[in-house]
Amino acid sequence: MNSISRLLKKLQIFFGRQNFDHELQEEMAFHMEQKAHALQDRGMTADEAQHAAKREFGNDTYLSDRSRDVVGLWFETTLQDFRFALRQLRKNPGFAFTAVFILALGLCASVSIFAFVDATLIKPLPYQSPKRLVGVYEATPQCPLCNLSYPDYLDYKKMNKSFSSLDVYQKNSMMLNGAEGAESTNVARISDGFFRTLGVAPILGRDFYSGEDLLSAPRTTMLSYAGWQKRYGGRADVVGQTVTLDEHPVTIIAVLPKDFHFAPAEPAEFWVALHAEGGCDIRRSCHGLYGVARLKDGITIQAATDDAKSVAMQLAQMYPASNTGQGAAVADLASTIVGNISPILLMLLAGAALLLLIGGVNIASLLLVRSESRKREIAIRNALGAARIRLVRQFITEGLMLVIAGTAVGLLGSYWMMRILLGLIPVDVLAQMPFLHGLGLNPRVLAFAAGIAALAVALFSITPTLRLSAPDVRGGLAEGSRGSAGNTWRRVGSKLVVFELAIAVVLLVTAGLLGKSLYLLLHVNLGLQPENLATLQVSAPKSSYPKDPDVIALTRKVMSEILQLPGVKSVGMSTNLPVDGWGNTSWFRVIGRPWHGEHYEVAERDVSPDYFNALGSKLIRGRQFNENEDGSKPAVVIINQAMAREYFPGEDPIGKQLTYISHDVKPIEIVGIVEDIKEGQPDSENRSAMYMPLNQSPSRYVCLAVRTTQDERAIFPALNSAIHQIDRGLVMISPATMTQIIHDSPSAYIHRSSAWLIGGFAVTALLLGVVGLYGVVAYSVSQRTREIGVRIAIGAQRNSVYRLVLKEAGHLVFIGVGVGLILAVSASTAMKAVLFGVRAWDPATLAAVAIVLSMAALAASFIPARRAASVDPVEALRAE
Repeated sequence: MNSISRLLKKLQIFFGRQNFDHELQEEMAFHMEQKAHALQDRGMTADEAQHAAKREFGNDTYLSDRSRDVVGLWFETTLQDFRFALRQLRKNPGFAFTAVFILALGLCASVSIFAFVDATLIKPLPYQSPKRLVGVYEATPQCPLCNLSYPDYLDYKKMNKSFSSLDVYQKNSMMLNGAEGAESTNVARISDGFFRTLGVAPILGRDFYSGEDLLSAPRTTMLSYAGWQKRYGGRADVVGQTVTLDEHPVTIIAVLPKDFHFAPAEPAEFWVALHAEGGCDIRRSCHGLYGVARLKDGITIQAATDDAKSVAMQLAQMYPASNTGQGAAVADLASTIVGNISPILLMLLAGAALLLLIGGVNIASLLLVRSESRKREIAIRNALGAARIRLVRQFITEGLMLVIAGTAVGLLGSYWMMRILLGLIPVDVLAQMPFLHGLGLNPRVLAFAAGIAALAVALFSITPTLRLSAPDVRGGLAEGSRGSAGNTWRRVGSKLVVFELAIAVVLLVTAGLLGKSLYLLLHVNLGLQPENLATLQVSAPKSSYPKDPDVIALTRKVMSEILQLPGVKSVGMSTNLPVDGWGNTSWFRVIGRPWHGEHYEVAERDVSPDYFNALGSKLIRGRQFNENEDGSKPAVVIINQAMAREYFPGEDPIGKQLTYISHDVKPIEIVGIVEDIKEGQPDSENRSAMYMPLNQSPSRYVCLAVRTTQDERAIFPALNSAIHQIDRGLVMISPATMTQIIHDSPSAYIHRSSAWLIGGFAVTALLLGVVGLYGVVAYSVSQRTREIGVRIAIGAQRNSVYRLVLKEAGHLVFIGVGVGLILAVSASTAMKAVLFGVRAWDPATLAAVAIVLSMAALAASFIPARRAASVDPVEALRAE
């Protein structure tokens, strides 16, 4: 009740302000009159008593302000401060616009990048107790986080002591038969407890029953929310309907939540029960599944890793032919979801923070200059009795207004910048990053922006406050009257400029290294000629081509028809395209060599005879495949140079024989060596690979490589028409040029986006640093006008004035660039994991940055130097 009464009293006083002011003046006049009478009684004259009473009471305005504060009218003076601050900023629109723009720029960059960091690294995964979820892998020296085989998964599930549940998933594609024909769709094959392990429940329908992933159970699937909306219009009666996947009827049993995502299997429309039905699924040596497990209470990741390794050792003893030398690994699920983009995002956030820091330094510099020019105003207000706290509050108010405007503009800019950055991500790459869906100004991002704004308010308030001198009114008035700020700003401003230039060097070097990495990445030797090379994936239904001879006849027919198209030079087929991934590996041994169960792992590709010619790859030694080398002929293989170096050092591999370690000994003769083709990402090392004749292991799913004599993009309509003329049941997937595949590969995209963003930050930092240097030099020249005028009057040459000014600027540039290069080498060393083909201390990049920044800075300094050299000594002395 007391607080309410006080509030009502303050409101009554506020709305009755005129009465309050009148009563206050009467009260003060009464007390002053009483004091004067008392002094007259002591023998003073009336005039002396009046003056003495006024001196004792003090400044009327100050007393009135203090009285209003005491009774609770501080918010009235705050409104006055805001109105005064607004008038001050309106009188200086250039300063206000510059400060708001720089703050908005830095905040826009920082908030935008933080939104990506938040969505990727901070936002909790949409699962129950996500920190208890881990990825489970098998491990070999070549593959530390490798997928599981189905038999090994069953044994890990049964033998482990650390997981309350363990399930598997596999990203795949299937042929979907609909009213408009067959098409390819993305699916995830999962074990029956997958969603129970994650703690995700469907919003419609039911979860898989225990055992529903077995071959003996009916085929069932869950729909993703996006797939439900896209294919069924969000109808509730979708549960119980049947869809045909890979020519099998599959019953829809549920719809998943809208916010559910699982990046390693995205973009999956159908989440189907596993049904291990043969081939790779049942071979212990074939690894095609990834594990996800929930830790038991009290079990750490390290304890689970030790337990998994123990299981791996037992399996190696039980199954030496397939599991010798095979270990295990456990990692938190978040690292599996995010992949390897964490260092890139943190580097970008650091770059944005440096840009924001430079912006803050620039604004602090502007505020210092402005506070120097306002020393006369502050001195007058001090003389009139303004309290120091009131002056401080005025600076806080002005800083707050600048920050409010800058934050509003910055948040608006960050919203659009997020949209632009999302739009720059290739569609296929974005589909594999579902955690970016809904990216925007969520509460965490807004809290981050509020933190930046709070720091900015503190900086903008403290900076001019520090320039408040002690209440030396006479000195302040004298200095203000002369319009001189002394040497203070020159000393402080020069240090700030050195700081800005050093940070600009760090960002420029980082951008230079990333740009050079991107260039080297895009020009790395891929072992093929990407120009005029079109690619297309083709899938054939099993019902139409049930046997190997049928598949072989189809592939020959397709290649024959495509070769007849105008502008087609050659055609090749493979089970995997280059620059896709090193997966689909096989284990082998060399016949005639001692073997003790070692696992020699290489990527395996089944290719047509003209495949290497179509790619533009060179056969180093030996021969190509023949068209008649089918299953009835002896098995042959072509290996790459990396495999020759790794497994046949110092000897000729041609004529040597290999065999799979999981089968009966079946000789496979090496007939050729081809140059290394980049089977993994462009930034990966060349690893061992072998190429088998497609006719010896025919596939209903193949990738076409079509070499053209014209623009490869123009061939796709003709390819589509030619293939459909052969069989309208053939499904064509992902038409793309090889140049586009390389350009949009995950590694190229990450390097490109990083280079562009850091490059943008660096250019902005360069401009701000150069502008800051210009401001310091120009201000220094303005303060030394009389000195320069005197020098010219007594005979100094214009060239000496140029040297005087440029020497001062050069000194700052030298220190800033030197410190920046030292910091840049340290920063580059820390980010060497994201560089490709370039050293962290690349001399060419460091030298180029030093030269560019120095030239730009000195060019900016030339303008005030020219102005100084043009000073008229008569006018300079007269103005002084």
